[in-house]
Amino acid sequence: MKYKYILFLLLFLSTFKMMSQDVKKKISNVKKVGFLYNNANDKNFLFNDKDYSYSTNTYKFQLFYNLGKWKSLDFELIVQPQYQVLKHQLQNKFFILPTEENFESKVAEFTSPKTMHLYAFELGFAIKKKIFKKVDFQLTVGLGVGTIDTRTERLAKGFTFIENGSLGFSYKTSTNTYLYLGSNIGHISNFNTQKPNNGYNIVGFEIGFSYRLQ
Repeated sequence: MKYKYILFLLLFLSTFKMMSQDVKKKISNVKKVGFLYNNANDKNFLFNDKDYSYSTNTYKFQLFYNLGKWKSLDFELIVQPQYQVLKHQLQNKFFILPTEENFESKVAEFTSPKTMHLYAFELGFAIKKKIFKKVDFQLTVGLGVGTIDTRTERLAKGFTFIENGSLGFSYKTSTNTYLYLGSNIGHISNFNTQKPNNGYNIVGFEIGFSYRLQ
């Protein structure tokens, strides 16, 4: 797990370095702009932890950059500032151990339903392959940093990492517009910078719209 975070961090920093070398040029080379909505939760065929309930509604503004082409594959970088609204509730009060400091107050705090907010900046690396004239299959892997405004029994308030993987289809609806439909698997944790750091795992769906500038 530690090595995975280190690899992601190096990839993240190297991308920032690449983009900072010629910021004006990069900004002027935006291929598309778009918006994506994602809905996900922890109750699914992959993750179904009975200790808690957790769901997210995520809103992403997107900037698309061409990274190149290899054989029949196209590569894109997607810059994605975002806002997430999170619903959480601890359902198993015995998750909080009696040996913990302020045990009773933590049980009362964490078993109450919570609405939390997360603000993040994410880089997505997309691979696209045309399967029909107007339809591309798309695989996207994303990594981001953010901050969450409320603590829970699973995650401390403050700094977070977000990781996402998506599979979907991009449909060219007109000369300059695209509709995206996909599924998503995600993880939120804080790189062990604070305790607790159990984090969250989610599966959901997403829909996006983008407009070609070039």
